[in-house]
Amino acid sequence: MKHMSKYFSSICLLFSMFLTQAQETPTTTSPKEVVKEKPKAEAKKTAEVAKKDSIPAKTDRYGLRVGVDLYKLTRGFYDSDYKGVEFTGDFRLTKNYYLAAELGFEDKTTDDARLNSTATGTYIKAGFDYNMYENWLDMENILSVGLRGGFSTFSQQLNTYKIYNPDPYWGEIPPLTSGQKYSGLSATWIEVALGLKAEVFNNLFVGFGVQLKTLVTNKKPSGFDNLYIPGFNRTYNGNFGVGFNYTVSYFIPIYKKKVLPEIVKKAPKK
Repeated sequence: MKHMSKYFSSICLLFSMFLTQAQETPTTTSPKEVVKEKPKAEAKKTAEVAKKDSIPAKTDRYGLRVGVDLYKLTRGFYDSDYKGVEFTGDFRLTKNYYLAAELGFEDKTTDDARLNSTATGTYIKAGFDYNMYENWLDMENILSVGLRGGFSTFSQQLNTYKIYNPDPYWGEIPPLTSGQKYSGLSATWIEVALGLKAEVFNNLFVGFGVQLKTLVTNKKPSGFDNLYIPGFNRTYNGNFGVGFNYTVSYFIPIYKKKVLPEIVKKAPKK
């Protein structure tokens, strides 16, 4: 009995040592499994890095922008001698060039030292703008210089006039009422336009522009000059004119173009 107990104890001791050795031995994978798993992990890591580093191609939007001149539209509220409206539009042709046009109506009474007359008519101006501003990210602001050709057809009404009196001893002669109207008048001119348009909300732009003008043709009424020409503004007793506008416009996108990266030329090695 004593030997049996001893024998049973030895067996239990050996069995416990075997279990301990089995727990301490690490599990190993075959070389084939390591070879298979390593390329997959590297490919997945490379794909994740490429996805993070990839930058979407930049695109420029092309379309039509239409607006109205707020200055002419609101001027009639505080100037009883003026009524007018002007609609503006431009279409983007290339990265920097835009087709541009303005269409409007004006009714303006001018009170000069010798006469008072009212010019009423419509006009159209057409040409192009060049955007000098280099936008970054997705900005679409415009700082432009452009050229326009203008044409106006209008009528002049002579309201009152004064006869020149070289001898004012007996006082100034009071103005004489006329009311005569001259129709079928016209004028053409060329103008240089400087403008600024900034996007304040999505597709909504506000802008300011100044125009320097010179008359090309000017059909005058009989007996007096065109003191004001619709679309041209005052003539200032000559062929020179100045105008400005304050616009709000909305851009209607039509299509997009990808912006190609610029190729930087390396200087040749000496």
